Amino acid sequence: MPEPRIAWVSGQMSFALPEFGEAVQGKGHPLALISGTIIETSPCGNRWRNGLVFKLAVIGFANRWPTSAPCLFTKGQSMDHLTFLAEHRQITRRFFIRAGVVTGLVPLEDLRKVEAAAKPNQSIKQAKHPKAGALPDPYFTKQDDFRDVSRGDPLPHSLSEEKKREVGLTRETWRLEVLSDANNPANIDKPLTKADNSALDFASLLKLGEKQSVRFPKVMTCLNIGCPLGMGLWEGVPLREIVQLAKPKENLRRVFYHGYHNNDPKQVFRSSLSIGRVWEDPFDLPPVILCYKLNGELLASERGGPVRIVVPEDYGFKSVKWLSHLYLTNLASANDTYAEQGNDVESPMKTFAATLSLPREVKAGEKIAATGYAQVGIAGLAKVQVSIESDELPRQGDDPHFTKAKWVDAQLLKSPVNWSSLPGGKIPANTHGFDARGNPKTWPMRLTNAHWGAILPGLPKGKYTFRCRTIDEKGHAQPGPRPFRNSGHSKIESMVVIVKG
Repeated sequence: MPEPRIAWVSGQMSFALPEFGEAVQGKGHPLALISGTIIETSPCGNRWRNGLVFKLAVIGFANRWPTSAPCLFTKGQSMDHLTFLAEHRQITRRFFIRAGVVTGLVPLEDLRKVEAAAKPNQSIKQAKHPKAGALPDPYFTKQDDFRDVSRGDPLPHSLSEEKKREVGLTRETWRLEVLSDANNPANIDKPLTKADNSALDFASLLKLGEKQSVRFPKVMTCLNIGCPLGMGLWEGVPLREIVQLAKPKENLRRVFYHGYHNNDPKQVFRSSLSIGRVWEDPFDLPPVILCYKLNGELLASERGGPVRIVVPEDYGFKSVKWLSHLYLTNLASANDTYAEQGNDVESPMKTFAATLSLPREVKAGEKIAATGYAQVGIAGLAKVQVSIESDELPRQGDDPHFTKAKWVDAQLLKSPVNWSSLPGGKIPANTHGFDARGNPKTWPMRLTNAHWGAILPGLPKGKYTFRCRTIDEKGHAQPGPRPFRNSGHSKIESMVVIVKG
């Protein structure tokens, strides 16, 4: 078993329960409720990078990290998202105490002896804590805590400030060209170009935003990773407003776009949208935007600033960072970089569940507490269900999606009351999906995260497999209705629980 590691925040030891948000931060000799060993997985699933995390946790935590696990602090950054909402704290405490996993009260000072093991691993420059996009608090992930999967050699956000100014990656020097595709030209009257000094600059974009800006919540997820990179409140100007500046006339079927790519054609990362999606927002979706703010703050370079595209319903590959060029085209089909790599580029976000905590071992007869999150895709989320089966029972025929398992409903957590990570802890007025008082119009909200918990009855001695799944608003059970991997992660997660006599 690896040695334990403790996280420090602002010079204080921080003990937190990522399962649902139990945190204790303080000085002196506070007490923490400590559970038995819990196994925690990466929110991408329990196989991603072998990302198993062993911990002692209920109101505090002492992480046990394999050196290969992706749960890393980088560049000495503290993990501010380990301070959790009070309502989640109460729900978590109730879950674990009811489940009987609390084994005692341990002074936090006694755990400081292992602080030396808490040195951050500096070997992975891009890694962020993988729970950043899945934790219940802050519900909106702080910009510094997003996981980074940026492309580029070197990474554009790693360039010096002088180089960023030179290539247009600062707010003062950013320019966006809007052009007709030379190979499949659309008929436009007024292309926006650097050559004639008509390219859109940042100040002009903000000016448009004074009347045209929109903001909406969205979880940013990579198609090929599956786990959340971060949950944000994104703000910007609808893409259609920028397209209109070029005065298109006819032969316009798609828009494709790319960002800064180190002036190397081999590094171009391109995505595209149908012009119909640019013009209209079907099914009450927010518009596609040129984003310049995240959680009320100007977009950081690492998050794709000064300006990036954000497509509400799609995976992250559509939301290109460091936007520099828009092309209006008569091309009939997608020309996305991801399409050339075998991915389904017309697949909106899926609904699926993953486990954040589960006891690795329990005593016979002890209740079993499990917690996790669900990505709420385009189909919405009706419920999360869990199942635990003895490995001694034979599988019933050909049932790859476990439809014949005994599933029971988990409990979905309510929406936060205090939206930490936002200015004042409040939702700004006129935010898509929220009412005038800043409350969600529906919950769970589509295109975001939800959190769940379940307490399972005690079991006799043996080896068991735990699973979780979602049921969407159309009644489709995960991994349906789109089970294929190249259209996004939706595989049902399986985890082993040992019940000792």
